[in-house]
Amino acid sequence: MTDQPSSPTATASVDDRAAELLRELAGPRASFREHQLEAIRDLAADRARVLCVQRTGWGKSAVYFVATALLREQGAGPTLIVSPLLALMRNQVAAAERLGLRAHTVNSTNRDAWSEIQRHLEADDVDLLLISPERLNHPGFRSEMLPVFAERVGLLVIDEAHCISDWGHDFRPDYRRIRDMLERLPERVAVLCTTATANDRVVADVTDQLALGHDRAALRSYRGGLMRDSLRLEVVELPDKAQRLAWLATHLPELPGSGIIYTLTKGDAETVASWLAEQGIAAAAYSGETDPAVREDIERKLLANELKAVVATSALGMGYDKPDLGFVVHYQAPGSVIAYYQQVGRAGRAIDGAQVVLLRGAEDRRIQDYFITQAFPPRERVEQVLAAIAEGGDSGAGLNELLAQVRLGRNRLLAMLKVLDVEGAVEKKGSRYVMGGEQWEYDGDRYDQVTALRRREQQAMANFGADGRCLMRALAEELDDPAPEDCGRCAVCTQAKWADELDPALARAAQLHLRSQPLDIEVKKMAPDANGSMRRIPEGVLPELGRALGRLGDSGWDTLVEEGARTGRYPDELVEGAIELIRRWKPPISWVTVVPSARKPDLLNDLGARIAAGLELPFAPVVERVAERARQREMENTPAQVANVRGAFAVAATVPDGRCLLIDDVRFSGWTLAMVAGQIRQRGCAAVYPFALSTAY
Repeated sequence: MTDQPSSPTATASVDDRAAELLRELAGPRASFREHQLEAIRDLAADRARVLCVQRTGWGKSAVYFVATALLREQGAGPTLIVSPLLALMRNQVAAAERLGLRAHTVNSTNRDAWSEIQRHLEADDVDLLLISPERLNHPGFRSEMLPVFAERVGLLVIDEAHCISDWGHDFRPDYRRIRDMLERLPERVAVLCTTATANDRVVADVTDQLALGHDRAALRSYRGGLMRDSLRLEVVELPDKAQRLAWLATHLPELPGSGIIYTLTKGDAETVASWLAEQGIAAAAYSGETDPAVREDIERKLLANELKAVVATSALGMGYDKPDLGFVVHYQAPGSVIAYYQQVGRAGRAIDGAQVVLLRGAEDRRIQDYFITQAFPPRERVEQVLAAIAEGGDSGAGLNELLAQVRLGRNRLLAMLKVLDVEGAVEKKGSRYVMGGEQWEYDGDRYDQVTALRRREQQAMANFGADGRCLMRALAEELDDPAPEDCGRCAVCTQAKWADELDPALARAAQLHLRSQPLDIEVKKMAPDANGSMRRIPEGVLPELGRALGRLGDSGWDTLVEEGARTGRYPDELVEGAIELIRRWKPPISWVTVVPSARKPDLLNDLGARIAAGLELPFAPVVERVAERARQREMENTPAQVANVRGAFAVAATVPDGRCLLIDDVRFSGWTLAMVAGQIRQRGCAAVYPFALSTAY
């Protein structure tokens, strides 16, 4: 970038007008924080490329809003903001309007409005457009709307810029499309990258990408301190989920204002929210699978303090802006200190004091391990996918065809295809994938290095609160803060506040809550054929809606399921719980059977006989295993799961009259229960009701 710094007169003019705009945005007494005005000058006067690594609440959005207004007044084109979350977009549109900026969003929830927004762009009636990174990978957006914008863009903002980097805690493949944009931007288009969660390695990587096509020496970078004076941190060791539920019921009413409780899984978010509701605490569950309209309503209620807490996965994270958020509690620990810092940064942005509490659980590492190992498939799986696509020639291959040929779960395969698409190895055309034009090689060394980094981050999170360091200092040091210091407020610097003894009766009630969450076993109505194409299953072999006593890892019944598998006999307490659930469920059954196990036949037969006796029904072990197969938990997608069950079982005895209860211990894919039930139906059984002690989902 060859532009010279602006003249003193021009700088003074920019400064004065920027101060006026800030007061319009934030109130009559608002003033710039350190580095905010400098960044605005760089963007509005020098059209520079700028990286801001600043703590949450520093005011990164004020920089790009004020810069947008200044650039538009100078006749520059509109601003394009790439933002990772819908919650952020909604907040940003409302804030932009306070400056009189005409802001619009393009995301997966407003596809019907795209054509109208495009007309506004063509008429230069848009000052600021917010898009999700996924839109950069949408063929329609790239071909129809992005060219219109690229012709006249005045400022490109990459929010949460750590997502660009493999080394960032929340890398997103779609962000790689931004590199193409950076290389192709015309001269004198300002660029701003912002993040609060970037250590030295991430900063170096983002800086390299920000310099694409430009003089690296002309880049401007502002890195501030990451210490948060308003947060008081504490770690409470509560391995058992019931204890954590009891802690929440006890202490949530004592925490200031309203806040967020983070969980690692959607199921846990729902469990915690329902428990809090039982305790008379206003709470709602929030995840990436929550309906968009419901999510927006939950965000509104939290902003209005109509909820004490939102129990959320990381879907409510980056960018959600509630300045007076009074607390953040983690029901489980995330996989890195960096991700933890990002999430706790939601609290205490415009208040003097907020409480941050980590309730570390026994299952944390198991869940973290899952996310780490799922990051990218091994070389042989990738090569299988590419070979299958190449074999299809110009027609390529569809998703179901690939699932039938490659032992990968649907979501994991889709994630891999996204990376391959972004890197040019494949190209998506409609619903099919064809080979791309780029020369591509599997970069095993890079993937191994990223995995090793994730393991180091995981260990740093395990050490957090256990190594004697000030908790805020530990966060700052992990993020390579230039001036970390002890905070003087956290539980290490002072003393524990939230680690008192819990009421045993409340903990027992929490355990009962965990054990009173039976789950539906949905009826599978479609199944893949040998080519992976989904076909409707005939009505005459479908089972009825089933039930599971609990969920794998739920710490309610699952510990007893594990105990039974380990000792060779399920505890009486577990069997009695199963019998009680079936009595409440009231399926119209007249006999009981089990899915036979090659590895533990006596365990399953004993379970079936004991449940049948408790229900005062006959036990008839009519199904036998006729072929040895791999464990169903090792099959990663539907075609592989179905193929693994097909031909493995047979009905080897006369089926009694009446409707049947079909029992399995642990349900992983659901196909074993579904296909064995179909075989029993084919032998004349009027109805089969599946039941499992625990289910994987």
